[in-house]
Amino acid sequence: MTHITETIRYIGVNDHQIDLFEGQYTVPRGMAYNSYVILDDKIAVFDTVDGSFTEPWLANLEEALGGRKPDYLIIQHMEPDHSANIRIFLETYPDAVAVGNAKTFQMLSQYFENLELGERKLTVANGDKLSLGSHELQFLFAPMVHWPEVMFTYESSEKILFSADAFGKFGALDIEEDWACEARRYYFGIVGKFGAQVQAVLKKAAALEIQTICPLHGPVLKENLNYYLDLYHTWSSYGVESEGVMIAYTSVYGNTRRAAEFLAAQLEEKGCPKTVLCDLAREDMAEAVEDAFRYGKLVLATTTYNGDIFPFMRTFIEALTERNYQNRTIGLIENGSWAPVAAKVMKGMFEKSKNITWLETSVKITAAVKSADKAALEAMAAELCV
Repeated sequence: MTHITETIRYIGVNDHQIDLFEGQYTVPRGMAYNSYVILDDKIAVFDTVDGSFTEPWLANLEEALGGRKPDYLIIQHMEPDHSANIRIFLETYPDAVAVGNAKTFQMLSQYFENLELGERKLTVANGDKLSLGSHELQFLFAPMVHWPEVMFTYESSEKILFSADAFGKFGALDIEEDWACEARRYYFGIVGKFGAQVQAVLKKAAALEIQTICPLHGPVLKENLNYYLDLYHTWSSYGVESEGVMIAYTSVYGNTRRAAEFLAAQLEEKGCPKTVLCDLAREDMAEAVEDAFRYGKLVLATTTYNGDIFPFMRTFIEALTERNYQNRTIGLIENGSWAPVAAKVMKGMFEKSKNITWLETSVKITAAVKSADKAALEAMAAELCV
């Protein structure tokens, strides 16, 4: 059990059993399911944990309580990795009151059949406050960050923001690693579609004096908070985090790969700040999506396949566009021995994307990379390095 402050305890758990988070994201360093307790005249518990960790979580909670009983369970998010133990908590502590908003309790009935709360339910509105004694909680709704019922909680005396899934990351807490990489992959994989909603809640947070951020995944953030807030602003406004070029390709027999590699070599020769080369058939797709949002320029290289584009490229572009990919420069490389349509298909997939600048240079390869193709790739590199 970790002390966040003298009166606030961390009672979460680490999960090293999981292989896929939300059934799709690889998490080789596990996951943390965070839960917190504020000890005051009244005691508030913030969220539960995944159902696979009921016993260790209840043990952590009991240790933190030191013989006392909790008064409130604050339900910030109903996703099952945080809400799975609500019924068990309320059965274990029959005098505790569940605190949530109207959407919270609508979802609660969907997950827990015949859970009758009666007077053990406190429905809050956006901005409502709840006093625990010396601590005062203010509830700030954060709809679609990344579910509709999500709310943050601000504790004013110790200036702590309990931020639900915002500012979270992949990875268990007993593993030390850089925050930004796995937080970026987490953000764009899970929250990235909802940039406007994140921007709205960041504006609410800007009006608060925050010294600590307590998310539901990943470490408690205390030092250099502007770093995390600035990154979240960049990500949610679809801004460019790092100057550089990502080259994402698919290749059947190696010719398109050779074109992508030649372009990468030209970019490095010309002093491009950063070049990322990604084989979409072999790269973790969430990592590829992360890099596409990180850098300001993207080159897509693929073959015409069944009158369309290669499946991994289609999956990649769909992952970008469904997350509102925008404000980027894109170049296209297509390969096709007969009836090539890859460039047309790829460009068409971005027709609803905002603020896309297309490179004037587009490269069409017919089977193998030839001298004329290399000249076109050199021209593309020159345009990308402007």
